[in-house]
Amino acid sequence: MDKQTELEIEAAAFRRLRQHLIEDRPDVQNIDMMNLTGFCRNCLSRWYQEAANERGIDMGKDEAREVYYGMPMSEWKSKHQTEASDAQKAAFDVAFKENVTDKQR
Repeated sequence: MDKQTELEIEAAAFRRLRQHLIEDRPDVQNIDMMNLTGFCRNCLSRWYQEAANERGIDMGKDEAREVYYGMPMSEWKSKHQTEASDAQKAAFDVAFKENVTDKQR
C-alpha cells in the first residue's frame, strides 16, 4: 500500500470513530471511556489539536474540542453528559494520572 492510500484510510478510520462516538453513541460518558480505555473524546480532540499545532496551525483546546464535537463543549455537556458518581471520579483520577499526566512529562 502506498503512503497516500494509507494516510487516507487512517483518516477515514478516524472520521468513522468520531462519528461513532459523537453521533452513534453520545450516551457513552467520557469518564467511563477514560476509566475503561485510557482515552476519551477530549483526548481525541487534544490529539487533533496537537497534530494541528505540529503543522504550524494555531489551535487552542476549546477550538479543537469544537471541531471534534461539532459544537461548543458546553453545549455537548448540557446535551449528553451526566453527573459522575464518586466511584467514577475516583477511577478517573487514577486513569488520568496513568494515561494523560504521566505521558505529558
